[in-house]
Amino acid sequence: MDQELAMYNIRTDLAVEAQELARSSGEQIPGVWSQEETNNGITVTRMHIQTDDGARKIGKMIGHYVTLDVPELRKGDTELQDQVATVVAKEFEAFLQRVGISASSSVLIVGLGNWSVTPDALGPLVVDNVMVTRQFFELMPDQVSPGYRPVSAVAPGVLGTTGIESSDIVQGIVDRSKPDLVIAIDALAARSLERVNTTIQIADTGIHPGSGIGNKRKGLTEQILGVPCIAIGVPTVVYASTIVNNTMELVFEHMKQHTAKSESLFGVFGTMQENERLQLVKEVLQPIGHDLLVTPKEVDKFMEDIANIIASGLNAALHEAVDTDNVAAYTH
Repeated sequence: MDQELAMYNIRTDLAVEAQELARSSGEQIPGVWSQEETNNGITVTRMHIQTDDGARKIGKMIGHYVTLDVPELRKGDTELQDQVATVVAKEFEAFLQRVGISASSSVLIVGLGNWSVTPDALGPLVVDNVMVTRQFFELMPDQVSPGYRPVSAVAPGVLGTTGIESSDIVQGIVDRSKPDLVIAIDALAARSLERVNTTIQIADTGIHPGSGIGNKRKGLTEQILGVPCIAIGVPTVVYASTIVNNTMELVFEHMKQHTAKSESLFGVFGTMQENERLQLVKEVLQPIGHDLLVTPKEVDKFMEDIANIIASGLNAALHEAVDTDNVAAYTH
């Protein structure tokens, strides 16, 4: 039976979660190809949404998506972080080849988000740690060593503090500096708390700032900017209603294992479909202002670690002189 993501009323920026929801009936989705592999605790899921029908069923744009799931990142293992950065670099190199970006093409890195709100500071944190080289190509091109490309970076802030849409700011910069590629980095929203700060998504579909928390905003896409735009995102928040719904499901499953009377115990509530139960939870929480965005208490450390991982991976992918297999040496 065909299912559309919209029917679930669940907000997620992650293509893998959208696919999981759409495939809850166990059927393959026509027009969507995916492949998963796991090495050293890093699960890489590559997905290609090929048709309009596949895009409609999943609720994501046609394009390529790569997701890295690394649950052990929460432990702060620096060796694992270096391994993840290396995987990010190699997967991102494949995106560069796919969109036709050469070793000498210029790149603009855009760090979306708000410095003052920790779960939303991913973009600015990455911008603060990437290797910026465009000024050297502009001022002293004869002194630039081989193996580097012009890279510029900007953190345009958020509409609430600048009064200007991030997309408009970036458009102005693109028009003047004329990069061959834009890389947009932003914090995302997830459906699962387990994926918060342990998952990295790369997509060649661009990005829409604030979309994960329900804001319909002007995006950063090739259609808008006139150049390819690759998005990198990390889920840093999840809705309280989603957590409540998932907890209730765990309670139901736990009680079913310990009593044969679970149906009479939970009544109609226990037989509701996930989307129906989630909608009920939202109806209860939203009017009283309790459908909050939730983030782990260790978010400060998580954000620093994940920003360094992404910045290190980008440094290695963008500059041939940076050793892809030893990205840690180039971390700020």
